Amino acid sequence: MAATRKLVIKVTAGADAPERCSQAFTVAAVAAASGVEVSLWLTGESAWFALPGRAAEFELPHAAPLPELLDGVRAGGRITLCTQCAARRGIEEKDVMDGVRIAGAQVFVSEITGEGVQALVY
Repeated sequence: MAATRKLVIKVTAGADAPERCSQAFTVAAVAAASGVEVSLWLTGESAWFALPGRAAEFELPHAAPLPELLDGVRAGGRITLCTQCAARRGIEEKDVMDGVRIAGAQVFVSEITGEGVQALVY
């Protein structure tokens, strides 16, 4: 039986560092489409993308549209918004898109320390 591949990606950048942000979402979406189990963590300025419609405001020339990448991750993976990052921005559970959970460092650590997990931070 083949081992399950899992990729945990923490994206810390948003519109403040658009190339880094786009790279994180691109890698997450491609991995999810490739059958990799993906867990995408929205932290820092990327926290805003947990809100409906916010990804549509993001623009980066020659990059895939962020809403499409986000939908790809949502379809084949899990998206988590950092608890502290959400609180600092006044974001609550009722505000986030369907399928986005809010969780903290304990959950992140448990995910990245699992067997066969690759963690990336952008």
